[in-house]
Amino acid sequence: MSIETILLALDTEDEARAERLAEETIDVAGPTGAAVVLVHVFTDAEFDDVREKLDVDPRSEEATPDAVAKRHTTTRTISKALSAADVDHTIRGAVGDHADEIVAIAADVDADRVIVGGRNRSPTGKAVFGSVAQEVILTAPCPVTFVRNGSK
Repeated sequence: MSIETILLALDTEDEARAERLAEETIDVAGPTGAAVVLVHVFTDAEFDDVREKLDVDPRSEEATPDAVAKRHTTTRTISKALSAADVDHTIRGAVGDHADEIVAIAADVDADRVIVGGRNRSPTGKAVFGSVAQEVILTAPCPVTFVRNGSK
């Protein structure tokens, strides 16, 4: 199965692992020439907070999820790395439940692979707080690569 489209899913907690997510995405996309859809998903509260931090007027054209995602530090960092590696990519933003939005966009763009970041959690932490990555792994319409914190 060839990989033509990769969905790289980000949220506001991915800043610390941006470089690692970029490296893993380049490793998967580079040999196949796959296009990457870089999607940053915000909850309603996160979206409002980021818009405020970026000093974006909520009534302006720059207040869309796509526009805010393009200006977010994590997205810009990864976009620069993908461009430097000559990986074709687009940026999308979404507001809603992280896992639901990731899965819906993966289906919408007909992704062949989803890449998500995450951190190691104890079994109790997963049971109490849930795991976006776990939900994406279980419900995505294609294979999912999980990139955890830490070194390779």
